[in-house]
Amino acid sequence: MTPPSHWVHDLSPFLLQFTDTIGIRYYGLAYVLGFVVAGWLLHRYAVAGRSRLPAAQIVDFMMAIIIGVLAGGRLGFFLLYQPQVLLSDPLALLRVWDGGMASHGGFAGVVVALWWYGRRQQIPFLHLGDLVATTAPAGLLFGRLANFINGELWGKISTVPWAVIFPASAPPGTPPILIEPRHPSQLYEAALEGLLLLVVMQLRIWRSDVAARHPGRLAGEFLLLYALVRAIGEMFREPDAGLILGLSRGTFYSVFLVVAGLWLWLRRAEPLPAAK
Repeated sequence: MTPPSHWVHDLSPFLLQFTDTIGIRYYGLAYVLGFVVAGWLLHRYAVAGRSRLPAAQIVDFMMAIIIGVLAGGRLGFFLLYQPQVLLSDPLALLRVWDGGMASHGGFAGVVVALWWYGRRQQIPFLHLGDLVATTAPAGLLFGRLANFINGELWGKISTVPWAVIFPASAPPGTPPILIEPRHPSQLYEAALEGLLLLVVMQLRIWRSDVAARHPGRLAGEFLLLYALVRAIGEMFREPDAGLILGLSRGTFYSVFLVVAGLWLWLRRAEPLPAAK
């Protein structure tokens, strides 16, 4: 049999594997790395005087964010992509080893966490949103790379030289030679949602005083840019659920981010009071 002309994805989802289902997965490691980088950036902001979040509170703040991301992302996955599973098998929500997280749901969970923490510590909600918006792309970068390692969320069929054969995209047992190569859309999304947005947001917070003069604007810019690059990425990605009004769900749900982003970017906000 003639070997396939494109690389066949054969990466293991485990960094260390103890049993068939238990081990240290790259996907879990991606979340850990994302949170570590976010915490490190928040500490740098505090030391440089660009944050009203004291360095001593960063650990508590990160715990709230972690809960928001995980709870929102998990619940959002079922509500936005597989509501029928949640109705027929509610316990599936707890089977985290089966995978399933939604970035839009994670955003919603973070908003709740920001509101709760800001109210509890008397730190402006919009300021906390700006801080998180500049760190979030790191988690998106690692998460999309983990998606590629897992061989999930693959792209549409393509013959570009860098197309990849994802065995999971075909029925079990199908010889690689008979599987259509696809765009490695996970890597496109890692570059756009992760690396590009991380560079842009870091330039904005370090090379301007927008976070102090216009609270909420950085968060608005992040939402608008994320919606844009997510829509671009969806052009190459195989829809993983039914279309809504002719749009992939990733693109459709991003419309709400555009609305929120425009509101944050255009609204008039009072500058932050001078730091004490």
